[in-house]
Parts: sequence; structure tokens; C-alpha cells
Amino acid sequence: MGMSPTPPARRLRLGLPRRAFSQVLLMQVAIAAGVAVLATGLFLAPLSAQLDDEAMHRALAIAQTTAAQPQIARDLQTTLPSVNGPVQVAAERIRKASKAEYVVVMNTHWVRWSHKDTSQIGRVVSTDPSQALAGEDVMEIDSGTLGRSARGKVPLRDADGHIIGAVSVGIEYDSVRARLIHSIPGLLAYAGGALAVGAFAAYLLSRRVQRQTRDLAFSDISALLAEREAMLHGIREGVIALDRVGRVRLLNDEAQRLLGLDAEAIGQPLDDVLGPGRTTDVLAGRVTGTDLLTVRGQRVLVANRMPTDDGGAVATLRDRTELEQLGRELDSTHGLIDALRAQDHEHANRMHTVLGLLELEMYDDAVEFVGEVVGDHRVTAEQVTEKIHDPLLAALLVGKATVAAERGVALWVADGTRLPDRLVDPRGLVTVVGNLVDNALDAVAGTPHARVEVELRAEGRTAVLRVRDTGPGIPAERRELIFTDGWSTKKPPAHGKRGIGLSLVRRLAERQGGSAEAAEADGGGAEFTVVLPEALTEAGLGPTESLVPAEGLMPGPEGESGRGPAPELVPQQHTFSQNTTGATAATTAEEESR
Repeated sequence: MGMSPTPPARRLRLGLPRRAFSQVLLMQVAIAAGVAVLATGLFLAPLSAQLDDEAMHRALAIAQTTAAQPQIARDLQTTLPSVNGPVQVAAERIRKASKAEYVVVMNTHWVRWSHKDTSQIGRVVSTDPSQALAGEDVMEIDSGTLGRSARGKVPLRDADGHIIGAVSVGIEYDSVRARLIHSIPGLLAYAGGALAVGAFAAYLLSRRVQRQTRDLAFSDISALLAEREAMLHGIREGVIALDRVGRVRLLNDEAQRLLGLDAEAIGQPLDDVLGPGRTTDVLAGRVTGTDLLTVRGQRVLVANRMPTDDGGAVATLRDRTELEQLGRELDSTHGLIDALRAQDHEHANRMHTVLGLLELEMYDDAVEFVGEVVGDHRVTAEQVTEKIHDPLLAALLVGKATVAAERGVALWVADGTRLPDRLVDPRGLVTVVGNLVDNALDAVAGTPHARVEVELRAEGRTAVLRVRDTGPGIPAERRELIFTDGWSTKKPPAHGKRGIGLSLVRRLAERQGGSAEAAEADGGGAEFTVVLPEALTEAGLGPTESLVPAEGLMPGPEGESGRGPAPELVPQQHTFSQNTTGATAATTAEEESR
């Protein structure tokens, strides 16, 4: 029968622990133990040589001290080698005092005059003393009659300095080894202490790692990191993380796309990579709140910021551009419905009038009434198209005029309006005009003699737009604040938040190198001026494109003449199909406004 495979749990118990705490602790202890063993070996390796060298120098010093005694030199010359001779007595005294293994005095013929073993006195030495007899000091470890020893040999000289023999001193090598072995326990104690300190430090470090990693295994951390990368770079929300000093430390792909940044922004201060503006203030926490609207380039973003425990913050960004566009389309649809309702109401009134005239058999009056209505509408459409050749802008103003008439507001086109069909970005200009006209209509709503005046003219290749109203105006201290993302005095619509239109107007103007400013209009109210350089493909008007001069501003809802006899800018209902087409075009134009 084959052996059953080892269960996974069993294999796990026999292998390395999975917890990061245990793995780090074992790793640190192993490192500390390895370092302690290595340090001990590195210390012991030169220690033996150091002890040998120390013993040889000590032996040499004893030999030099012995050779320096003149009495021993005289006794060597005047006596014979004997057990109780003066040389043997002096050498033994020195040996015992110095605790040397032996002190041997010899003549030039290598014959001993002293030795620890008295039986060796008078015999030739067992090792070669030639170097010492030649006048050299010798240190060596060698074996002799008493075994292995550390030796020092020096020449012995008489009073005249002539070499008459040599002195050899030996220190037992076993004593050197004993000193080495004796030093090992103390060394191991130091190594053990170092290992204990290292193990304790490893334990503290492992506990910190355990807290930082939440007691996860390294494989779990690796999996979480992979999941984090996949999530951050796969979601459709931008994520940007900041440290406590405001530097960017994380930026996912969507955040890079929404903010127009790249990976090089990581590690740099947020203010440097984004520049001043509301987006920077929101992400840096200088503007607080939830679901804050901001505009970055041509994108409408919703930002939320959450502080982290380390003093930094994580912010999320959602692209609301498409939603805002859908909202504007919904608003435009409502505007079209309002315009059609107004036209339907006016059409019903006029149809009732025609029906009454026919029932009264006043046929001539009926024909005259229908002609006047058709003529009024033709004059209205011709007046806009004669001044504004771009079809999107013309359709937008016709649609706005219908809504204005429904609200009881007179929408006027100024005498100076002259704009050819040579726009570089007609949709951008539609956005600007639509936002400003909408704001003006809202500002004058409910006021007596409400009037909004629009002026569009070309100065070379520059387009200049002015929108004036008779509303309450804008206080001087708020004329810059109104261009801030998210700032509005209006109630938010059902599909989102307000405070984006004027910000988009200024950004569109600045993108083309122009400007958008607010001021007080003559006679009260607000006046917005937008300058768009290089907005036209060609400067001026061609000879075949001269615009018919206007005869004056259009009358208000009460029929007041104002500055001239021009008809009121309100489409009539008689040519319903033509007007519906114009209103539809206005709806398309309004999708880029507000």
C-alpha cells in the first residue's frame, strides 16, 4: 500500500510559521546567533597566535635578563658544568622566579651548564642554537626534551662583548593553551549576552512588525498588495493620497486622467503639481464638506476627502462631466417644453381670434391678422440671423427668447451685435452665452420691467460678449467669488448641484487666453463681459457678408418701444414647423450651456 500524502496542515506545522511576527523573530534570532558565532570565531582565531607571540616575547625577555647578569658569564668561563654549580643555581633561581619551563645556559659548544632536569647538565642541547651563538635573538615554538614550548634564545657575552655561549628560556606550551581555554568561557558569556540582547531586540522589532502588519503573514501582505494595486488601478474613481505635509504619495490611473497628471507627481507637494485653485483647496482640505464640486480643465469633478491616522488624507474623485451633461440636456428639454407650452398658449389664443373673426364673417380682418402674425415672426427670425450668422447661436437666442417671454422678460439684442459665421469653437461660445443668459433670466425673474440685453461683436479675430440685466446686481465683494467652482445662490436642481456655469465660462475664456469679468451695469443690474481672443478664423467681414444694421432694441413684454421700433424678440406661433426646428436647434445649443 502506498503512503498517504502529508496533509496540508501537517506540512504547515513542519515548515516555517506563516505569521510575520514569528518569521521576523526567527530570522532576527538566527541572524543574532550567526553574528555571535562569527564574532567568537573571529576573536578566537587571532587569540591563539596572540598568546603564542606573548609567550615567546616573555621567554625572550627572561633570556635577555639572564644573559645580562655578568656573574653568570664569569661562572660559565671559570667553572665546569655541575648540578650544584653556580650557573645551575643562578639559572634555577631565575626559572622559579619567572615560572618558566626551563632556563638553559650553554657554551659555544652547545653544552648545557644548567637545566631543569639535572641529568641533562653537561650534555649537548637538543635544538640548534646557532643563530643565538651568531649574535641573534631568536623566538620560536619548538619541541625539546621537555616537550613543546615557546622559546627565546639570546647570546651570552663576556665583559669584552665576546660571545661565550647562549641562554635559552622556554615556557610550557600547555600553559599557553590553558590560557586560551580559560578565556573561552568568558568569551562565550559575552557572546551569550550579546545573543540575548539581540534576541530581545528582535522580539521588540517583531512585535512592532506585528502591529504594523496587523499580524498578517507575508503571503497575505503580498496578496493584499496585489489586490490593492488591481483595485486602485481598476476602479473608475480617482484616488489620491497625501502625507501629513501635503505631498502626493499615491495617485491611481483614474486620478492621473482626471487631474491631467502623470506618475512623476508622486512625492511632490500637491500645490506644486496642481497649482492654485479650488481643486487644490478641496484636496488639501482647505475647503471642507462632502461631495464638493470642482472643475479641472473641462471636467466637472466630485471630490471627497477623508483624513488618515498618520495626519495625511485620502481623496476620491468622480467624473461628473457626463452626468452634468445629461442634467443640462434635461434642463434643455424642460426649456423646450416651456417654449412649446408658451407657443402653444399663444397659438391657441391666435387661433381663437382667427376663428372668431371667421365666425363674424370678418374675412378681411382675419387675413390681415394672419399676415401681421406671420410678418412679426419673419422679422424676429430675420433680425437674429442678420446680426448673428452662426446657426447654433441664433437658434439658442431664439429659444431663450421664447422662455424669456414666458417668464415676462424682454430679451434684447443690442444694436452693436455683429458676429459672422467664422467661429473657431462655436460650441464653446454657445456654452458661454447660454450660461450668462440663463443667469440673467434667473436674476431678473419677478422684477418689474425685467429686461436682458445681449451684445455679440467681432473685433478683428476677437469675439466680445456682453450680457446686461436689470436685476439686483452683484455686490463688489462677490464679483470674483461667483466664478468659483460650486458657488451659487440658486437652489440645486434634482440632478445635481449648481455653481458650475460661471466657472466654466471663465475657464473657457482663459483657455483661449481671454477673460470673464462681472461689473455693475449702467442704470443698475449686472453686466458680464467675456473676451475671447482668436475666436474667429478670419478678421473682419467680407464684402458679401455685411450684416444689416439693427434699428434698435426690442420692446419689452408690455410693448414699450425702448430705443427703437424693432419688433420684440419672441418667435411667433403661425409658422409652427419652422419655429419648432429653431427651438430644437436651441435645445442642441443649450446642451453645452449651464
